[in-house]
Amino acid sequence: MSSPFGGGDRARFQRAAAVNVAGNAVKIVVEGAVGLTFGSVALVADAAHSVADLVASAVVFVWGGSRYESADETHPHGHQRIEPLTALLVGATIVVLGLLLLRESALGLLGAHTPPRKSLLLVAALLFAMADMYLLYWYTERVNADLGSTALAALAVDCLNDIYTTIAALVGVFGVFLNVPILDPVAGALVSVLVVYQGIEIGRENVTYLVGAAPPPGDRERVVAALREYPAVEGVHDLTVYYDGTDLEVEVHVEVDGEMTLREAHDVETELVTTLRAMEDVGDVHVHLDPSGLGEWKDAPEGSDVAE
Repeated sequence: MSSPFGGGDRARFQRAAAVNVAGNAVKIVVEGAVGLTFGSVALVADAAHSVADLVASAVVFVWGGSRYESADETHPHGHQRIEPLTALLVGATIVVLGLLLLRESALGLLGAHTPPRKSLLLVAALLFAMADMYLLYWYTERVNADLGSTALAALAVDCLNDIYTTIAALVGVFGVFLNVPILDPVAGALVSVLVVYQGIEIGRENVTYLVGAAPPPGDRERVVAALREYPAVEGVHDLTVYYDGTDLEVEVHVEVDGEMTLREAHDVETELVTTLRAMEDVGDVHVHLDPSGLGEWKDAPEGSDVAE
């Protein structure tokens, strides 16, 4: 039977996002039902946190796949920036979850919560939630190993965060069995700090993609190396490499023999653009050919990208 999502990278992306939606929904039902039955604030809070996860994964499912759409009249450079925008939303959601968990932990330390009734079903529900989130994390990471999606990477981190928060809830339940209920808010406070930190890191990374920041120096260097390997290239200058969504956009002036015919120069430019676009993570490429020796480029400091 064929998949309802079809084939290709976009189908794999949407299938992974849909699995995250389903996994979070199951966790909410199990933890919420058991938590309400036995009066466990830890389980109800963990289920409530997953409601935000459910919303985030649904947003990724609906919008994240837009990165695979071709350029059109309204988005002439493609839809690459939509994916980091959805990942940014996931990161913000994670931060909110962490702050809510920190609030719950503070209330627990102040004695504002009544310990739940003892039941092994509390432990069973939490173990189920941990297994559910680990399987989601494993599956999402496996799919994303080839796709390299920042949105799916954010969902995978979110799954790990859910495991941590569930561990905190489990410690709290064990504290109830051991008559040490203070363990719940203490563990929750420690985990919440980690959750907030990871959410901020996801947000920071995806803001970099959205504002068109420069990539690490290694990406710029491999672009220069690819250009210099071409025999007709005598120099490289005015190179700009920046993020357009999660893709790299390249703008560069390349020096060639000034005696080339227009047709020869066109063929060189075409081959250079094709070569760069075939590189990993590179999207659009703009190459301008200059006759060598003019010295008209804007920046040519010693040790720069200029090739003699």
